[in-house]
Amino acid sequence: GDEQAITGVGFQPDLVWIKTRSTTSSHLLQDVVRGATKYIQSNTNDAEATQAQGLKSFDSDGFTVGDSNSWNQNSRTLVAWNWKAGGSGSTNNDGAEASTVSVNTTAGFSIIKGEGTGSSTTYGHGLGVVPKVYIVKLISGTGDWYLQTSALDGGWDYIQFNSSGASASMTATAPTSSVISNSATNGEDFIIYAWAEVPGFSKMGSFYGTSHVNGTAVVTGFRPAFVMIKRTDTTGYWWGVMDNKRNVDNDNATKILWANDAAVESTDNIIDFLADGFKLKGNTAWANNASGTYFYMAFADSPLKYATAR
Repeated sequence: GDEQAITGVGFQPDLVWIKTRSTTSSHLLQDVVRGATKYIQSNTNDAEATQAQGLKSFDSDGFTVGDSNSWNQNSRTLVAWNWKAGGSGSTNNDGAEASTVSVNTTAGFSIIKGEGTGSSTTYGHGLGVVPKVYIVKLISGTGDWYLQTSALDGGWDYIQFNSSGASASMTATAPTSSVISNSATNGEDFIIYAWAEVPGFSKMGSFYGTSHVNGTAVVTGFRPAFVMIKRTDTTGYWWGVMDNKRNVDNDNATKILWANDAAVESTDNIIDFLADGFKLKGNTAWANNASGTYFYMAFADSPLKYATAR
């Protein structure tokens, strides 16, 4: 209920995603390129908003929140997922249009801010490799979130991040090792979060469900700290987010939040975190149905080599 510094992250984060667990409340994403007090919500198509008493600063070992209820109401329980990019960002001229980029090439993570021209054009992302996943959101006006990825069938597809919809083929030009294409309205600002796979730290891919207790084992090459799953072959299923901080037994990730919904935290005994990935179990339509195809993003918990997500 009072301003407090959240420490123990292990680094100064550049993207902080906060969600109240115990009460219905929107997902709140803040990044260093837009500024600490500015937030967008993964479960809505709302424009960027400002809350001076929300996330107030990015600190050397975490962040500080003010007294706003969505960030810090007395007795609420919350979770924060944190990524390190490259600080406040700088101008990148690799694309046809300039962008502001904060990038961590070691961890394969980039934050890109740009301004639309009204037609498809390119913006530099700074990663030096082709991203596997990038998420686009208009911030100066209302607009849906689009997660675009090559992880599903070898081509590029998109999944609407603030929706329970299925995936569809991407019509935009595929990204390269230096640029991402976007076609935002002329004069409208947008933000992009882009990830490239890094062995031992991050993995994005797809798998098929089985409906079995002894279900699919997804190999990531590391013990996950964060896993997000979305069914892509049909509509009606949410983006389930699990981590190893809300679960006392790290091997059994039962506590779930939904990236496209403001709902309170729920429980489903469907996933085990393993030393080299995660395993599905049980017949749950959103994560392990025999007819289902699923997209996932997984990150390790601050390995010493990268120290970039927690």
